[in-house]
Amino acid sequence: MTAALRGALLLIGLSGYGFSMAMMVQAGLGLDPWDVFHQGLSRLTGMTIGTASALVGLVVLLAWIPLRNRPGIGTVANVIVIAVTVDIGVAVLPAPDDMALRIPMMLGAVLLNAVSTVLYIGAGLGPGPRDGLMTGLVARTGGSVRLIRTLIEATVLTAGWLLGGTVGVGTVIYAFGIGPLVQLILRYLPRRLLFRRIRRQPHKWNLKKCCRRNPAMSSMKRSNNRARKYTSGWDAAHLSANCGPKLRRGIVKRKWPLRGFI
Repeated sequence: MTAALRGALLLIGLSGYGFSMAMMVQAGLGLDPWDVFHQGLSRLTGMTIGTASALVGLVVLLAWIPLRNRPGIGTVANVIVIAVTVDIGVAVLPAPDDMALRIPMMLGAVLLNAVSTVLYIGAGLGPGPRDGLMTGLVARTGGSVRLIRTLIEATVLTAGWLLGGTVGVGTVIYAFGIGPLVQLILRYLPRRLLFRRIRRQPHKWNLKKCCRRNPAMSSMKRSNNRARKYTSGWDAAHLSANCGPKLRRGIVKRKWPLRGFI
């Protein structure tokens, strides 16, 4: 994948993500947990929801410092592009009163959000601030992706609801529908649109250590193709089972924190 294509996918994905946020806001049937918090903060302070999103993104980036996360171009673009597009979308899109229009608008927003998520993550130019917070906590605490993600989103959802953010059926549909939709889109999206490095091998040190702990694997190390196949992301659980719990913590939870989520 060329750098120009990756940059284009990143911008298209982030723009679509921001526009999907605006669609959910105008539909008025509930937002995803982070946007509930952004909307509640905007109502409390009088700022636009895009400005609130950018401000929260910058604060979350500060939390990356103790987690030792490194931002990428996509991280900075995430804060700026989504903030701009969500404000443009809210200004341009009408807020229908008819439920026959609000429901399709909300469902279309969830679908667009899933497609946009795949595109900007597939560009491989760095996670968003909120995704990086989740993966950083997973890496530092050793907790599961499901647990850490649930705790973060439950916290911001509760705070946003208390601040006056919109919680409704759209919130529930987003929570239970976004994961399966992302997996479905990943299954049918052309592989050339995904940056290959996101499925790279684990660090060589882990492979060497695994061979020391399990001599039966030493022959596999001499064959790059077989070793690559055995240590692919989809076989991480099998590899960790053969190499003990210490290596399991090193590979599954630190090297590939999003494998089970995406």
